[in-house]
Amino acid sequence: MSVDPLIQSSTVALVGSPNSGKTTLFNWLTGLRAKTVNYAGSTVDCARGRSLSLYGDSLHVLDTPGIYSLQPHGRDEEVTLQALTKLDDVKVCVVVLDGTQLNRQLYLVRQIQALKIPFVVAVTMMDLVRANGRRLDLEKLSELVEAPVVEVDGRLGGGVKELLEAARGMVLRHPTRVPGEMNLQWEARRIETEIGVSEGWTAQVVHKSPEKESLETLRRWDKWLLHPVLGVVAFLMIMGLLFSSIFWLAAPLMDLVDSGFTAAAEVVRAALGAGLLGDFLSNGIVAGVGAVMVFVPQIFILFFGLILLEDSGYLARAATIVDRPLHKLGLSGRAFVPLLSGFACAVPAVMATRNIRSHRERWITVFIIPFMTCSARLPVYALLLTFLFAGSNAWMAGVAMTGLYIGSLVIGAVAAGVLNKILKPGGDSHFLMELPFYRRPKLRFVMRQAWRRTVSYVKKAGPTIFVFVLVLWVGAHVPYQGPDASPSDQLEQSLVGRLGKTIEPAFEPMGLDWRAGLGIISAFVAREVFVSSLAVIFSIADAEEDSLQAGLLEKMRSATFTDGSPVFTSASVAALIIFFMIALQCLSTTGITWREMSSWKYALAQLVSMNLLAYVAAVLVYQLLS
Repeated sequence: MSVDPLIQSSTVALVGSPNSGKTTLFNWLTGLRAKTVNYAGSTVDCARGRSLSLYGDSLHVLDTPGIYSLQPHGRDEEVTLQALTKLDDVKVCVVVLDGTQLNRQLYLVRQIQALKIPFVVAVTMMDLVRANGRRLDLEKLSELVEAPVVEVDGRLGGGVKELLEAARGMVLRHPTRVPGEMNLQWEARRIETEIGVSEGWTAQVVHKSPEKESLETLRRWDKWLLHPVLGVVAFLMIMGLLFSSIFWLAAPLMDLVDSGFTAAAEVVRAALGAGLLGDFLSNGIVAGVGAVMVFVPQIFILFFGLILLEDSGYLARAATIVDRPLHKLGLSGRAFVPLLSGFACAVPAVMATRNIRSHRERWITVFIIPFMTCSARLPVYALLLTFLFAGSNAWMAGVAMTGLYIGSLVIGAVAAGVLNKILKPGGDSHFLMELPFYRRPKLRFVMRQAWRRTVSYVKKAGPTIFVFVLVLWVGAHVPYQGPDASPSDQLEQSLVGRLGKTIEPAFEPMGLDWRAGLGIISAFVAREVFVSSLAVIFSIADAEEDSLQAGLLEKMRSATFTDGSPVFTSASVAALIIFFMIALQCLSTTGITWREMSSWKYALAQLVSMNLLAYVAAVLVYQLLS
C-alpha cells in the first residue's frame, strides 16, 4: 500500500483541558507510555509520537499541555498556542472534550475555530455521561461545530481508529493552513458572547434522563469530601490508609521477592564456594541488588493507591481541600500537583512546577519538593522501621510509616511558611480546577498503570544500584588481605574501610560508625543505595538467616563500636530516619533544579541548607533520645 507523503509529514495536535482524557488518548494513538495524572498542570512540555499505522501510513501526534483556554496567561497556554500557530507541520487539531463538562469546554472549540485551524472533536467520558443519566447528541454537536465528532473510550481504546480516519481525512482536505486570529486576548464582551454560544450549544446537545439526576450523587459526596472540616478529616484518613498500607499490605510480596534472592544467593555460594568470585556474586551482586528489590512491592502499592485515587476523581478534590492551607503558606492548589508528584519522584515534580504562574510561588514550591517522601526513601524507611518494630505487629510500623509521610508534609509546610515570610510579596497564582465526576476505577487499568510505573522505577534505579554495588565490593576487597583474613579485618584494611574511618568523626554525634556513615554518603548517588551499601559491607549473604532482609537486620543488631556498644540503637536509627526525611540526597534533583530555575546558586543553596538542617536535626534527635 502506498504511503502518502503529506500524511507522513503532518502533525495532529491534541488540545484539551486537564482531566479530559487527552494524554490517555495520546497513548492509544501512539502506543507510547506517557504519564497520565488526573489534575491540572500535569503536562507542560509537549509529548510527540507516531500514530498507529492507518492505510499504510501514520501521522505525527503532539500532546499539548492541559489548558482551559488559549488566552495565554501562563506557560501552559503559551506552549499550546505556540504549537498551534508557530509549528508549520501542525495541520489538524483534535479537540478532546470531557462529555461531562461540555458546558465549559466548548469555549475552547470556539477559540480553535477563531484560529481557523482544521479540527476534529473527540468526546471522552461517555460511560460517565450515560451512567449519570445524560445523553449527548453527537450528530447535532458535529453540525454545530462544523467538524467531525468521534466518541472515544479512553479505557478500552474504542473510537481511536475512527478518530485517526477523521484526522487523516481533514489533513487531506486541508493541505494548507488558512491564517486566522493570532491574538486571542479577547475583550470581556467578546468572551461573554462566546461563552453564551457555548452554553447554547450545550443546551441543544445534552439531554437529561428523567430517571436519573446526574448531579445528585456528585453533590452528595462533595457535601462531605469538600467540607471545610470533615473534608480535611477524610483527606487525612484516606492518605493515612494509603501510606500505612504500603507497609503491611506489601509484606507477603516482599517475603516472596526476598525468598527468590535468598535462594539465588545460596545457589551461587554453593556452586562457586567461598572464593572471591563466589563472594562477589553472592554478597556483592545478588545480595546488594536484592536488598533493594525486596522493597519494590511497596513502591508498586504506592503507585497503585495514587492511581486508584486519581481514577476515582478524588485527587482533584484533594487539591481543592489543600488550596486554603497552602494559600496561608504563600502557595495555592496549583502547588498540590508537583508536591504530590514528589511522593513518587522529585525530578518530574520539579518540572511540573512550570505551570505555576507566580514566580515567587514556584520558587517556594521547588524548594520544598525534596522534603516530600519520594519512592526512593521507601526501602530505607522500611528497613529502619522493621529494625525498630521487630517482633511488633505490622500495623505499628504502618502507622509509623504514615507518620513519616505526614511529617514530611509538616516539615515542607514549615519551610514554605518561613520562605513566605522572608521573600518579598509577589503576584498570587489563582487556582482553577474542574471537578470530574466520581467514577468506579477499573482494576485492570489501575494495575497496568501501576505496573508500568514500577517497571520504570526498577529500570531507573537498577543500573545505578548494580554499578555502585560493583564499585563498593571492589573497594571493600582492595587491597586483598588473603583467604585467611577475617571479613572484619579485610573490610577495615580495604579502601572502603580506610575512607570510612576518615569520615567517622562526622557521624559519631549521630550515634553511628563509619559503616553507617559510608551508607549515608553512598545515598547521594541514589537513596536506595544506602540499603545496598549496608548489604555489601555486612556481607549479608553469609548471615545465618533464611532471608536477605533478616540477614541484614541480624548484622545491624550485632554491629558494635570498638568498645563493644551497639551501633544501631533506637536513638541512632531514629536519627537516621530524621536525616533521610530532611536531607536532599538526590543529585538528579539538584541538576534538574539548576536547569529549571536557571540558577546554580538556588540549587546549591537548596542542597547545602537541606543537608545541613538534616544533620543538625539528626544529631539533636540522637542526643535527646540517648
